[in-house]
Amino acid sequence: MPRFLTLIRVDEKNSPEGGPSPEMGRRMGELLEEITKAGVMLDTAGLTPSAQTTQVHFKGGELSVTDGPFTEAKEVVGGYCITQCKDRAEAVEWASRFLKTHDEHWTVTAEVREIVEG
Repeated sequence: MPRFLTLIRVDEKNSPEGGPSPEMGRRMGELLEEITKAGVMLDTAGLTPSAQTTQVHFKGGELSVTDGPFTEAKEVVGGYCITQCKDRAEAVEWASRFLKTHDEHWTVTAEVREIVEG
């Protein structure tokens, strides 16, 4: 079965300072328990804010290192999950269900990409 990487992109400028509400946390926990019991979830985690990020860039044979925050970024990767699903449609369904656990004031995007094997 194919594996998929889902990148969760958030708009940090419009995300609540205190993070998810307790109700949202409960909904996420229930979904994560369901996806784990279904044998689909391989790994998942949230990521630190972009202010704590370092970018390493390679261009023209030169490396540059820049510490965050990155003011030009509207959406940043806030988390990820790796799933093993029967097909892309199933991976998109799980990603959609995860996005629906968010409170209405969040702006969140899930980018679902199949992992190239071997």
